[in-house]
Amino acid sequence: MNVLIIEDEHLTAERISSLLVGIDPAIKVLAILDSVRSAVRWFTSHESPDLVFMDIQLADGLSFDIFDQVKIEYPVIFLTAFQEYAIKAFKVNSVDYLLKPVTEGDLRSALEKFNHYYSQRQALPVIGHEMLLHIKQMISHPYKSRFMVRVGDHIRTVDVKEILYFYSLHKGTFMHTADNRNYVVDHTLDALGELLDPDLFYRINRRYIISHGAIRDLITLSAGKLKAALLHSDDSEIYISRERLSTFKAWLDR
Repeated sequence: MNVLIIEDEHLTAERISSLLVGIDPAIKVLAILDSVRSAVRWFTSHESPDLVFMDIQLADGLSFDIFDQVKIEYPVIFLTAFQEYAIKAFKVNSVDYLLKPVTEGDLRSALEKFNHYYSQRQALPVIGHEMLLHIKQMISHPYKSRFMVRVGDHIRTVDVKEILYFYSLHKGTFMHTADNRNYVVDHTLDALGELLDPDLFYRINRRYIISHGAIRDLITLSAGKLKAALLHSDDSEIYISRERLSTFKAWLDR
């Protein structure tokens, strides 16, 4: 069986790929794609896969945008970390889904469902335009609620409530948590700006996105400049960009 994975979190994609092959060595992962753009490009130049695992929120938009640009007539299993009310939309519309973090049991059940349709030659649910509009309307806040990170040979999930700030360093992006740990993340700060709830996180400059709980102190400097001291950080040169001062103060007051 030929499978395509569309997922912008590399750890999640690699884990799903590994689990699939472990469940059934006959499964061939054709490609791992991380954006709407790369998916559209792939679909227009390759033969149809047997099954697609597709994250809802990609680096450059919602995966539903793919359906607006190419005709997809094969089964899709969505990957989602959204609230329960949004998941109900998938059940009502007979669209299968897996809730992150995805387990081996989840994948086995999804593959069994696919194989049932395939062996019985039953028509798989059609993901039509009206269905997509309905699901989009149900998802009112498509922001990430957790991240997958690597800890040595292990993978764990980190809830956004545990995250104090994200920062860039030496061309990498990291998250710092309330328990004083740092983890590498797959996303750039620009991408994170689209994925994070703006009520919870704010990008203060080119190098930092912070939560309210990250702030240890704010120091007013001359010429209206503002300097931030963050929890667990020894960086003494964290400044709020001058062009962001007004919106930053408004964010603080929410």
